[in-house]
Amino acid sequence: KKPLLFIFYMVFYILAIWLGNLVIMISITFSQLTNQPMYFFLSYLALSDLFYTSTVTPKLMTDLLTERKIISYKNCMTQLFTTHFFGGFEVFILTGMAYDRYVAICKPLHYAIIINRQRCNSILLASGAGGLLHSLGLFLLTIFLPFCGPNEIDHYFCDVYPLLKLACTKTDKISFLVIANSGLMGMLIFVVLMASYVMIMYNLRAYSAESRHKVLSTCSSHITVVILFFVPVIFIYIRPKTTLPENKVFTLFYTIIVPMLNPLIYTLRNTEMKNAISKVWHNKMFVEGKQMI
Repeated sequence: KKPLLFIFYMVFYILAIWLGNLVIMISITFSQLTNQPMYFFLSYLALSDLFYTSTVTPKLMTDLLTERKIISYKNCMTQLFTTHFFGGFEVFILTGMAYDRYVAICKPLHYAIIINRQRCNSILLASGAGGLLHSLGLFLLTIFLPFCGPNEIDHYFCDVYPLLKLACTKTDKISFLVIANSGLMGMLIFVVLMASYVMIMYNLRAYSAESRHKVLSTCSSHITVVILFFVPVIFIYIRPKTTLPENKVFTLFYTIIVPMLNPLIYTLRNTEMKNAISKVWHNKMFVEGKQMI
């Protein structure tokens, strides 16, 4: 049974996460979409997904093939830091994408001035800084805790709440800081994102039916990703440290399932993305075919 699960995870990891996100990144980079801020952010979201899932999935797969599932303290702390860094980076990239859509729909005449390449680079740097501060905060809350045996983590990766359960000291104050760092931050950003899309939908009334359909096809993809990502995050981190059977399922959503679905969500419902993929990969295969001849 476990070897079959390993093969299942490996196939989805390679095809859905790596191949899917690489196709998005390459298609955007080698097409006109790279000049559009929305797709500029999407290429970095795909890059973030690759690193984000790679902090969790390989260890999860190797554990399926071993009897003793061991991770060193150093690797555990590294996994905690990197997972939350790329997770935080992804949160702020999604926020940047929502800001781009808000300006494009609600302030179309000023869009080119407000969302220029310099502003996009600033949002990208701010996303990295935000992810670093978020991750560093959780890392510093955890690394100085005293742990006592048996050091068995009731989770499939080193997350902050499972580690707090192993601490040989009271962690109520730290748990509150985790809620502020992750739960409340996630809730606040989610509310802001949803409010921005309510305003976008309100302003769409003035658009033609064809324009509305085009905008909705892009925005609906983004809203889907935001809901699938943020709802499990809020469920996990808005509460004090507790162990529920549902925790692992919800964590699986935002660490593996959403990054796996992102390429499908952003291509199946996005005509521009599908056209870019078709042109880039058709031209690539055509050029390679001519060279072989």
